[in-house]
Amino acid sequence: MINLELPKKLKASANQAHQVAAQIFRPVSRKYDLAEHEYPKELDTMAAMVEGLGDSGQGASGAALGRGDDQPKVVGNANGGNMASLMNVIETCWGDVGLTLSIPYQGLGNSAIAAVATDEQLERFGKVWASMAITEPSFGSDSAAVTTTAVLDGDEWVLNGEKIFVTAGERSTHVVVWASVDKSKGRAAIKSFVVPREAPGLSVARLEHKLGIKASDTAVLLLQDCRIPKDNLLGSPEVNVEKGFAGVMQTFDNTRPIVAGMAVGLGRAVLEELRSILEEAGVEISYDTPANNQHAAAAEFLALEADWEASYLLALRAAWMADNKKPNSLEASMSKAKAGRTGTAVSLKAVELAGSYGYSQRPLLEKWARDSKILDIFEGTQQIQQLIIARRLLGKSSAELK
Repeated sequence: MINLELPKKLKASANQAHQVAAQIFRPVSRKYDLAEHEYPKELDTMAAMVEGLGDSGQGASGAALGRGDDQPKVVGNANGGNMASLMNVIETCWGDVGLTLSIPYQGLGNSAIAAVATDEQLERFGKVWASMAITEPSFGSDSAAVTTTAVLDGDEWVLNGEKIFVTAGERSTHVVVWASVDKSKGRAAIKSFVVPREAPGLSVARLEHKLGIKASDTAVLLLQDCRIPKDNLLGSPEVNVEKGFAGVMQTFDNTRPIVAGMAVGLGRAVLEELRSILEEAGVEISYDTPANNQHAAAAEFLALEADWEASYLLALRAAWMADNKKPNSLEASMSKAKAGRTGTAVSLKAVELAGSYGYSQRPLLEKWARDSKILDIFEGTQQIQQLIIARRLLGKSSAELK
């Protein structure tokens, strides 16, 4: 059973995140939506705050995420790291998803480091800002199709390849790159490497222009004979055919509930705005009267809110399981699939119910509708999540169910 009453510590952290969203993110949300690729200078304040929280052991990014019982323990890790991250991201995405994705030291690569790094690597990389480079021009959702290579040359790895759609790919201080150390051994040979921004051979080819989350930089990275130290390979260098790929994939079991939380936070912002618009228009929303006996817009709102509540509860469950060392691959995908789909449905319906006002740029509804779509795409598309869920429920392997 999950106790849905949040501990005081998590409430305090979530309240702080909400203040950031309300006082920093929401006021400049439209500004950076219109000024794509411009660095949000307001994030400098966030950088100092996040670094201070990390030093005090209260940060949500680093080593507390996703370390299993069979992995080395890190002093200071405590049950609740995933839940704290979820609560915080719900609040900051209530303010702005793109700005949340731009918060220093909170990249997807940080979760990868936490999931598979050794104690020594956590000591070195625990305070970096790490983006994650997986997708390539030749593949999207099939993470096993990595073509980027890593060849050991003395005390250095030499990486070659092209990575696309790298969130925070230009601004981060480090990039966690997925590459194969031996293509003949298939997916088991895929490893993750920490590449410093200043590494020779790493360059930004271009920044993408996007439908939404425009405050976040999304880059194409080139690795051309890029050299990094030998010990920048995360985890073990050995190729284990049985579980080699499982190590890097463990990252997603931690991050998919967080992406679900992003959709939950955005969805809550949408519902609050929509409720205000409907009430100003004289539409009364009642929880004591059957929906089919209320105004049609009120009935729509109640259905949207019910879907949102289900998304929230699924995200809580997946994060709780991760914190309690319970296998949560199924639940992580369920939360991501439900929340991603709901976030898009809620925001588009809100634009529709608000009419021409919702379609204009006066409220943020149309922006939230654009921002929401990526939450149903990255970290595994809606279709991929449904495929994973089906495999888990039916007991099928990836070879048996494609």
